[in-house]
Amino acid sequence: MPISRHRFLTYLAAGAAGLAWRPVLAHGYPDRAIKLVVPFAPGGATDILGRLLASQLSDKLGQSVFVENRPGAGTAVAGGQVAKSAADGYTLFLGASSTLAMNPVVRKALPYDPMRSFSMLGLVADMGLVLVANNAVKATSLQDLVAQSKAAPDRFSYGSFGPASSVHFAGEMLKTATGMRMLHVPFNGSTPSLTALMGGQVQLAVDTVVATTPLIKAGKIKPIAALGAQRLALLPEVPTVAESGYPGFDMSTWFAFLAPAGLPEPVRAKLEAALADVMAQPATQQKLESIGLTPAWGNGRALQARVERELPLMRDVAQRAQIEVE
Repeated sequence: MPISRHRFLTYLAAGAAGLAWRPVLAHGYPDRAIKLVVPFAPGGATDILGRLLASQLSDKLGQSVFVENRPGAGTAVAGGQVAKSAADGYTLFLGASSTLAMNPVVRKALPYDPMRSFSMLGLVADMGLVLVANNAVKATSLQDLVAQSKAAPDRFSYGSFGPASSVHFAGEMLKTATGMRMLHVPFNGSTPSLTALMGGQVQLAVDTVVATTPLIKAGKIKPIAALGAQRLALLPEVPTVAESGYPGFDMSTWFAFLAPAGLPEPVRAKLEAALADVMAQPATQQKLESIGLTPAWGNGRALQARVERELPLMRDVAQRAQIEVE
């Protein structure tokens, strides 16, 4: 049945009103509080990072940004929650490398897709990883450890804060790069892993600079090598794996801001610009460095490129080491 002229004009006016209304909504964003989901428990370095950036984003955006902690399943619980949230800019996510580059290659029933479930807003920080040893281990360098491991292949085991974690991946990458033989022993967190290291239940551990530095400074464990491309600000005397004879080695944990997929472009642009401003502040950078994080701003395109680059690398590591989580 042909549409009447009156109804046609009504539809046309409604469409024009809708088109005019959308930029008004974007221009008025945000007009209420914003939730930032942090996929780890309160108190750790990631939680501190989230609360610091939430506070400074509040100042930039003129609305409260509050943190909701949703730990579980290596960030997958929080990732699934955010992926199902409304794409309106009022739910943000402090994701990690495990969210975007590791979970997708080891977890069969992941409640999100790393490339399709999120709007990528930007990289914010790296957290350095360190290979540490029990004080009784007769080695002071990575070369010493490699030589001893090859002479006695069953000599060393290494602790991590969980299977399929960033430090588990780092340990397996280290084995491949150096030819070391190390048995992986997963624990439920950094504290039990490093306690086992101090007690001699494992000889080595891979963990974050945040967790290991206090024990290193107290003389309870000793550092062997930093796993990133650069030396760590908190442990400047510790050489990198690359400096220890294995050029090109680079592994760290990193953090990024995300939102649900389908975020309106004006809202995405406003959030990315606010994050860039926050990350450019010297006070922000100094605070991050003081807790063991390295400021590492990159926009949404840089974040997408990093995920695209690291996903196949982590898939190779997982297949080689047979890392899998149900």
